[in-house]
Amino acid sequence: MTTTTTAALAIPGEEKYTLRDIVVDDPRPHEVLVRVVAAGLCHTDATYKEAWADPSLPPLVLGHEGAGVVEAVGERVTGVRPGDRVLLTFNSCGECAACRTGHPAYCARFTDLNTSPTGSVRADGSSGLTGVDGSPIAGAFFGQSSLSGHAIAQERNVVPIGAADDEELALLAPLGCGIQTGAGAVLNELRPEPGSAVAVFGTGAVGLGALMAARLTGASRIVAVDIVPSRLDLARELGATDVINSAEADPVARLREIGDGAGVQAAVETSGVPQVQAQALESLAPRGVLGLIGVRLGAEFSVPALSLLSGRRVHGIVEGDSDIVTFLPALVGLVRSGRMPLGRLIRQYPLERINDAARDAHSGVTVKPVVRF
Repeated sequence: MTTTTTAALAIPGEEKYTLRDIVVDDPRPHEVLVRVVAAGLCHTDATYKEAWADPSLPPLVLGHEGAGVVEAVGERVTGVRPGDRVLLTFNSCGECAACRTGHPAYCARFTDLNTSPTGSVRADGSSGLTGVDGSPIAGAFFGQSSLSGHAIAQERNVVPIGAADDEELALLAPLGCGIQTGAGAVLNELRPEPGSAVAVFGTGAVGLGALMAARLTGASRIVAVDIVPSRLDLARELGATDVINSAEADPVARLREIGDGAGVQAAVETSGVPQVQAQALESLAPRGVLGLIGVRLGAEFSVPALSLLSGRRVHGIVEGDSDIVTFLPALVGLVRSGRMPLGRLIRQYPLERINDAARDAHSGVTVKPVVRF
């Protein structure tokens, strides 16, 4: 028995999302059917929406920060059951060396399982989604395609969290990607030492996730760099000890001053802009490390060899190197305790206003839009 639901479709050649009823399959053996309560909108959704432009492609359901309630499970699923409140996150194979050692974000099949050009991860090429007229709909985006009232996910990318109600699910939805990415970059990879200085370039949701995480470490200086004054004000409220408006001041010179003339011990770059990435690298002290998170399709970042001879390192980070089984529940705990005030970033929009949400995210009016179903 299939499920008919409403989804926001990315249709090739169309700028806006289109709301349309679709049909969602029953879950196969390792799949989970989730009633989506909320889904965060992420820059990655916008990036792939723009890239999904070939007119020969079917409509695509995006969304990869889903939160909802399990309605049905496949016959081989053991980790969740109907009624569980869950977060949806990235997909992984569970079999490669990275997955076996607790690093599923570096899964050997990450691209195939999360951003498949066919919009499917099933062996038979189906997505589990069709139009009500039987027409093809691409899905399986980050193993979920959660900009839909119901989503098919894989058991591996569904994490039960015991949320109290739908309101808490909506609050926690952005943990599935953006916040997990920023916080994980700091807590799992960079791990600032006591007394160190950390710079965060870009104060969108990912950057602010990194900043809130840095506040939980022993770092003594946490510096936010951006060009939007309101974002910098929010960064200070969330724990930044210093802020730099890079439209008004040279961030490299300022960060070297903050780092006693040498620079900062760690930097997180979230914009994906090569010029900003270069600034982040040059702001590092000897033996400092730059965590690269932001990605812009087609952009290239060149690293001068002389910039690395002082022991500086450039470290690419995917999804915060999160072991989702342990890290997502840990983040949930930080939000519930008030140590990570996630609600300060969020503005909720009903599904009918998803295009307003996308516009506000693009303009910077809203840090993290969350679409409610």
